Parts: sequence; C-alpha cells; structure tokens
Amino acid sequence: MEKSLDRKIQSIHADPSGSKEFIIADAKDADMAFGIGAPGLSPERHDQELKYKTLAEYRQQIREVIQQEVVDIVLMSASTSEKLTIDERLFDNSPITPAARANDTTDVHVPRGGKIHIPAAKPFRSASLDHIQCGHLDCKPEERAYGADLGLYSVTFNNNLEDDLDTLERYKEFREEAERKKFRHFLEIFDPNTSNAVASDVAPGFINDLIARTLAGVTSAGRPTFLKMVYHGPRAMEELVAYDPHLIVGILGGSAGTTLDAFQLIYDAKKYGARVALFGRKINQAEHQLAFIQFLRFLVEDKIQPVEAVQAYHGVLQELGIKPHRELEVDLTYQTAVMSYGGEDGKTFSFPTKKANGKPAAKTSGKTTSSQPATNGNGAPDFASMNSEQRLAYHQNRLNRMFGE
Repeated sequence: MEKSLDRKIQSIHADPSGSKEFIIADAKDADMAFGIGAPGLSPERHDQELKYKTLAEYRQQIREVIQQEVVDIVLMSASTSEKLTIDERLFDNSPITPAARANDTTDVHVPRGGKIHIPAAKPFRSASLDHIQCGHLDCKPEERAYGADLGLYSVTFNNNLEDDLDTLERYKEFREEAERKKFRHFLEIFDPNTSNAVASDVAPGFINDLIARTLAGVTSAGRPTFLKMVYHGPRAMEELVAYDPHLIVGILGGSAGTTLDAFQLIYDAKKYGARVALFGRKINQAEHQLAFIQFLRFLVEDKIQPVEAVQAYHGVLQELGIKPHRELEVDLTYQTAVMSYGGEDGKTFSFPTKKANGKPAAKTSGKTTSSQPATNGNGAPDFASMNSEQRLAYHQNRLNRMFGE
C-alpha cells in the first residue's frame, strides 16, 4: 500500500511553495524518555493518587491510532516497533509509516529523581538500526524490509566546542551507517539544554544557522527526510523555509499545555511554512486521542480555526461522557512565547467562550444546532462559505457520529 508520507514528501518537493500537503506524526516514543510514566496517567487513578497506564495500554492506544489512519507517521521505541511492525504486521496494509527512535541523547533520560538530563547533552544510542529493521543483529538484505525503515535522530547543540564536535561526529557516523543500510531518518534539533549556551534573543538564529551549517556538507543520499524542531515563531520559520525550500521543516509539540496551545501551534506553524508536526505529549495526554488527532487534521486542512476546534472538541467530549481535564474557559487560553512575529512576548491570551450571536459555546451541549451548513453542487460541505458557527457545528456533529458509535 502507498504510504501517505511518501506521497506527501513527493508533492512538497515537486512544488515547495504550492503544495498543500501536511504531515502529522504521533510521537509514541515516550518510553525512551520517561520510563514507567511514559504511557500517561491512568483514568482509574483517584484524587492525589498517581497511577500510570501500562505499556500494554500504551500500545493498544497506538493500535487504535493506526486503525484510524489519520496521522502519517507513528514514531515508537525500537521495542514497541518490533511488537507492532514486525510481529503484528500492523503497517503492512496501512497508509501510515512506522518509525523508531534511532538515538536517545542524554537530555531525554528523565527518570524520577534523575539528573542525567540536566548537564549538556551527550550523544547516545540504545537501539541499533538492524534491530529496528529486522529485530536482530546482522540483518540479511531481504530482512531489512520487515521492520521500520525510518527513524528519528536527535541532536542538541550547547555552543560548546568539545560537546558539539562529538555530537556532529556521531551524527556523521549514523548517517553513513543509515545510508549503507537504506535507512531513512528525520533530524530532531533540540534547543540547548543548558541555560547559558546562547542568549535567548538570538537562539532562533543560532538554531537555524546550525541546521544550515550541519547539512551543508551532506549530499542528498544522506540528508534527513525532514526536520523536527522547536517552533520559534513566524520570523524564524520563514527564514529557514526561504533559505532552502526543499528542507522540509517540522515542529515538535513539547509539553501538553491547553488544547488551544496545541491547536494554535500547528495552525500557526503551517501558516508560516512548516510542513510537518510531531506531537507526543499533546496527543498522549488528550482526553480522547482519536478525536484530538482528527481536529489536528481539520486544522491543517483549513477546515476549522483553532478556537472553533477547541469548542467543538469539548462538545465531542461532552457527547461521549468524558470529563475534560480543564473547563472550556481555561482550555481556551494559551501561554506562549512564540506567537508574536518578533519571537518572545511572555503573554497569556484567552478567548471568549461565547459565540458571535451571544449563545453559549459547545460547552453547554454536545449537540450544536446551528443553521444548515453550506454545501457545494455535489452535496459536500463548502467550508469557504460557512460561518464560524456552521463550521463548529459541522465538525462537532461529524466527530460525535464518528466516535459515538
């Protein structure tokens, strides 16, 4: 089966400025960072009691995401990928591409009470490419297609000669091995994990310059399929995209935050040139992961606006009888340092929970009743002709039907 990732990458390279394609990845590799707590809190916990989902429950959530067929990539640890990709063959007849975390720098080693992640990051790899591709060492050529052929490689630069040189040399070794074994990768560039590495006002330029410099000596056979990085705001994103239109830029999700944090982030990043979003905690900590993912897709397809999406998402939760983590008024706030064009602004923004006609938003009812949505000649919804209330009603009702069955 054709993978949506391959089709979209081809479309973007064919027309970098005109392609409307957008790639969404569900980053389910948190067990490579947080250990027991990676699957997230269990809904069975009681007040003031920490109880985590099990690894089996975590993997079942991944199976459901694969079955949904909305994301383009599912990123997993090598051990989870072995289970779902090699043993269960879940991606064989799916448009979704499996991927595995190919390295795990020390700044993503975050055990309870740990300190390893605090000093300047050091390059490290738990997984071998052979284990990702076939489940054991020394794969035969025909075995390399059994598992994933795409992996995430992370680098963290701290503006220190010895540390950064080691990072670059290890990345070079990885690229050469990956090319020999026909293994694709996407490159994750974390911001410095030490506080004095670079001044905050020049950090976006620092990261952009390092990306350009790191890849300048890499020919097409060894270059990453796309990037994964912090969204530093419109100016930094536009600068990087304009520098090389064939350098496909993706953004990482970071901490969970409010629902508006997630929806506004993916909406703005796409607006200013990003073509990929990789969300981990934002998806994993959502009240209903499949509905949350569907709204991410609606947003990048310009079918709904972020505030409308939050309202409709709350309506779906109410229809399903799921208590939201936050009241709608709180979920319609975000605290961000990257929404202004210049970069940091440190403000907290909130949006009203009332619609333009003064009626209560989706909070009060999961069954929004607004005027009939506009349709085109084929009976399909005409989103361009819909007003805000009609779009909200359409998507909320569609999701209610989809997940309420």
